[in-house]
Amino acid sequence: MNENGNFNLSEAIGGIYEKLADWLNSIIINLPNFILAILVFIIFIIIAKYVAKFLNKLLLRRNIQASVRDITIRILKLVIISFGFFIALGLLNLDKLLTSILAGAGVVGLAIGLALQGTLSNTVSGVILSFLPEIQIGDWVETNGFAGKVLEVNLRNIVIKKSDNNHVVIPNSKIVEEAFTNFSTTSRSRVMLTCGVGYESDLEKVEEITVKAISNIFKQDNGEKVEFAYEGFGDSSINYVVRFWTDVTNQGDILFAKHKAILAIKKAYDANNINIPFPIRTLDFGKNKFRAETLQINTKQE
Repeated sequence: MNENGNFNLSEAIGGIYEKLADWLNSIIINLPNFILAILVFIIFIIIAKYVAKFLNKLLLRRNIQASVRDITIRILKLVIISFGFFIALGLLNLDKLLTSILAGAGVVGLAIGLALQGTLSNTVSGVILSFLPEIQIGDWVETNGFAGKVLEVNLRNIVIKKSDNNHVVIPNSKIVEEAFTNFSTTSRSRVMLTCGVGYESDLEKVEEITVKAISNIFKQDNGEKVEFAYEGFGDSSINYVVRFWTDVTNQGDILFAKHKAILAIKKAYDANNINIPFPIRTLDFGKNKFRAETLQINTKQE
C-alpha cells in the first residue's frame, strides 16, 4: 500500500525480498552456532548411548535385576539427552525460547498429568516395583487372584506366567496397592492339611500314626516339627489339622506336598483300621403320601 492507499505490487515484492534477505543474512550469521548446536546435541546422544552400555555392564556385574537396569538406564539417557538439548538451545542464543519451553512444559505437563492419572500411577508404581527386593523377575507370586512366575516388570505393568502357561498382564498400581505373596523369597514353608476320623477312633493313636506318617516323608529341619491338633467335633467326624514344613519355591510345591501327605495318611490309616467317615444322607421321596394321593384321585374319577 502506498501513501494514497493504493496497492503497489512492486513495493510488496520488494518488501518480501528484503525480508528474505534479512532472514538469509541471519541464517548465515548464525550458521556456525546452528551447526555447533547440532553437533553438540549429536555428541550428547552418543555419550548417552555409551554411558548406558557402560552402566548396563556395571549393573549386570552386580546382579541387578533386569527391570531395575532398564529403568535406571532409561532415566540416565533421558537426563543426558535433555542436558545436551538445553546446551544446544543456549548456543543458538534462544534463552527466551528456553524459558518459554520450560514454562509451557509445566502447563502441558499438568494437563497431561490430569488426563493420564492412571498411566502415571502405573509408571510410578513400576519404578517402585523395579527397586523392591520383595518381587523380582523369576519369582513365583500370587496377587489379584492370579499366581505364576514373574516374566517382566516394566513401567506400565507386570507380566505373570501362570501354571497353565497363560500370561497375565497386571497394572503396576494393582500390585503396589494390594497385597501379594512371594513364594520364592523363602526356601521353606509350612503346609497345613485338614482331615477327620470316626468317633470310635483312639484319638491318641490317630495323632501318633499321623505324625509318624508325615515325618517319614517330610524331613523337618532344626526347630521345625510336625504339629497335630484336633479342631472340633464335626457332624460325622472329629476334625484335626496337621502342619509340617517342606521345601517350597512355588505354589505347585504346596499342592504336591499335600498330595504326598494324603497318600501317606490314607495308607497308614488303612493299615491300622482307622476310619475316615463321610456324611450319609437319606432321601425320603414320600412314597406312602404319593400312593394315598393317587388312590384319592382314582376314587373321584370313579
